[in-house]
Amino acid sequence: MTAPATQAVRCRVTVRGTVQGVGFRPFVHRLATDLALSGFVSNTASGVLIEVEGLAEGVARFCDRLATQPPPLAAVTDVGVEDLPATGADDTFTIRATERSPGRTQLPPDTATCADCLRELADPADRRHRHPFVTCTHCGPRFTIATGMPYDRALTTMGGFPMCPACAREYGDPADRRFHAQPVACPYCGPRLRLVPAAGSGLRPARDADALAAARTLLAAGRILAVKGLGGYHLACDATDAAAVDTLRARKERGGKPFAVMCADLDVVRSIAEVSAAERTALTGSRRPIVLLRRHERAAHLRLADGVCPGSPHLGVMLPYTPVHTLLLGLPGDPPGPRVLVMTSGNRSGEPIVTDDEEALTRLDGLADAWLAHDRVIASPCDDSLLRVRADGTEQVLRRSRGYVPRPLRLPVVVRPALAVGGDLKNALCVGEGDQAWLGPHIGDMGDLTTLEAAQRAERHIRRLSGVTPELVAADRHPGYYSSRWAHRRATQLPCPTPVFVQHHHAHIASAMAEHGLDGTTPVIGVAFDGTGYGDDGTVWGGEILLADYTGARRFAHLFPAPLPGGDAGVANPCRLALARLWAAGMPWDRDLPCVAACSPVELTVLERQLTRGVACVATSSMGRLFDAVSSLVGVCHRAGYEAQAALELEAAAVSARDADTSAYAFGITSGTCDPAPALMALVADLRRGAPVPLLAARFHRGVAQAVAEICRRARRDTGVATVALSGGVFANALLEEECTRLLAQDGFAVLRHAEVPPNDGGLALGQLVVAAHERQEE
Repeated sequence: MTAPATQAVRCRVTVRGTVQGVGFRPFVHRLATDLALSGFVSNTASGVLIEVEGLAEGVARFCDRLATQPPPLAAVTDVGVEDLPATGADDTFTIRATERSPGRTQLPPDTATCADCLRELADPADRRHRHPFVTCTHCGPRFTIATGMPYDRALTTMGGFPMCPACAREYGDPADRRFHAQPVACPYCGPRLRLVPAAGSGLRPARDADALAAARTLLAAGRILAVKGLGGYHLACDATDAAAVDTLRARKERGGKPFAVMCADLDVVRSIAEVSAAERTALTGSRRPIVLLRRHERAAHLRLADGVCPGSPHLGVMLPYTPVHTLLLGLPGDPPGPRVLVMTSGNRSGEPIVTDDEEALTRLDGLADAWLAHDRVIASPCDDSLLRVRADGTEQVLRRSRGYVPRPLRLPVVVRPALAVGGDLKNALCVGEGDQAWLGPHIGDMGDLTTLEAAQRAERHIRRLSGVTPELVAADRHPGYYSSRWAHRRATQLPCPTPVFVQHHHAHIASAMAEHGLDGTTPVIGVAFDGTGYGDDGTVWGGEILLADYTGARRFAHLFPAPLPGGDAGVANPCRLALARLWAAGMPWDRDLPCVAACSPVELTVLERQLTRGVACVATSSMGRLFDAVSSLVGVCHRAGYEAQAALELEAAAVSARDADTSAYAFGITSGTCDPAPALMALVADLRRGAPVPLLAARFHRGVAQAVAEICRRARRDTGVATVALSGGVFANALLEEECTRLLAQDGFAVLRHAEVPPNDGGLALGQLVVAAHERQEE
């Protein structure tokens, strides 16, 4: 656009990115009006289409501000400008109806209630006072109500709620905050709450404000409440009521796994946990994830029940993100009630989160005393996201779901339309095309038909919203995975009828490379540490140092293997893993060792026979299993009630002594192997000398980190590669990741750590996608 500033010009502007459902068209209308420009704006299937006419200077400012000052929830990825002949049209600027056309745009994630809506919620003079579904263009549900694209009310689950005249006026007024806010409603025309008591409870059903008041009364009385949220049901109780927490834990058969809590406000959070500036930002942002915080040793005036997070120094904490949550925790002047609620996924252990109301009444029967439901349908399940904030202020997402999905990830390489199905643990799918990938919401562990059906529904939903029609499917190489079997069946419906199977740890490293924008032309040293992954030799891998790019991965070194007695049964019994590690190291099972003392004589006899004969003992090089074994060896955890319990409790012990000394247990490093036997021998010697358990745990963590640094130095010496990617679920261990990063950076390595893509199997599908795309391109 080179016309003189005072000459009239006309341009066609196409804007791509997250530009629907975020107030972009009213923003464009206001901007054009302020600059005295004429023309129109419209949604299309590809984004937003604008034609604008006026003085050249004004049009140039208009185009610049589109990209640099978009609405809060928008994410502009591309602004295309095409010159058109000026028409001399009138000086009005209009908002046109959505154009139906082929293409792809981006839908924003669900976002927490904004400050303006919260003010209305609490204002007795406002017509949306105490309206449980108050929302506007800047907040509320998006992904979980959308049934298709483009994002218009008819293609959401709000389509069944005709707007009253007052809401329709707001919806149609470009100057209003609710202009084209698809979930807009009010108490007269919107969804309604209802309380459904459990059969035989003696409680009475209720609706609307009475339902909410009854729900608060039940929580204050120690009852368990199933609460319908944005992406599914939660099971809630008063987090300070020990009996209520224990009842919920017993009913859900959760073992000792920590519960997440929801606090009424930031002051309540500060009363139970330490909160840094970066953690405060994560807690209060529009995504509102669960944030892992360091709990106060002695709470000032608010004490959580011991059963909320037994054995953990951390609390998973979130703030309210829907009006229903805010009302449950109470507005000023409300009767006293709980200020901290346990908020755990509404499901039975091992099942996907419940979203359907009728299904909730059956699947959560026996878990909840009552259901606080509503009649807005959830189009797609979306569990709470989970993250931790590192000491340097960066974030590591451990579960990427609500608040992130369906925001796409920009790929450093171009991929053909594909579906990646992830793994069987912490499953999340991924679809991709061109330079974009869409990770789906957290689904959970693929252990039964219910979860598989949830994964299939998630695939259909993410395909509808992304517009990707897969031509191939990628999966884990494990022949026994439910996800891999599904990939076989799914591939028969695609142009490429055979799945691309990607080795588990190669996918982990590829996901880290893709997240950091590496195009794969240069390999990295990939440190892939996790609990389990099917190895190229048919054994269980998990302590791998690979030389990897997108086309392949070569095993440079690995943890010396040990038997895994009994498979899953062994994983649930860290004491058996410890004994297997001692056996592999040639160390005796002396009765003074905690792991030996934890086993009965019969168990010891059976296990010795099993190891000697090699019965039901697959070899494993898993670093996750080594952490479990050491946890039992030092007496921290002998029987695990949930995944990674032993390793988490070992980390918690180590954190308390991280600054006590600088000693480390040295591993035996030879060509291709990293042998923990010397470290175990030194650890046992310290144990017998009476060294404190936290000190032993800290020295073990430092020993692992030093072994990683040494092997990476050897890999750089042999290959010249100086970039290290840390991936796999073990790197959710903050202490280990921090120490590895420090040592590697000190040695001059560039270190890639996960940020938005989880290091665990929740990020596996992204790696599968880019590896599969390269493999088929090579063919």
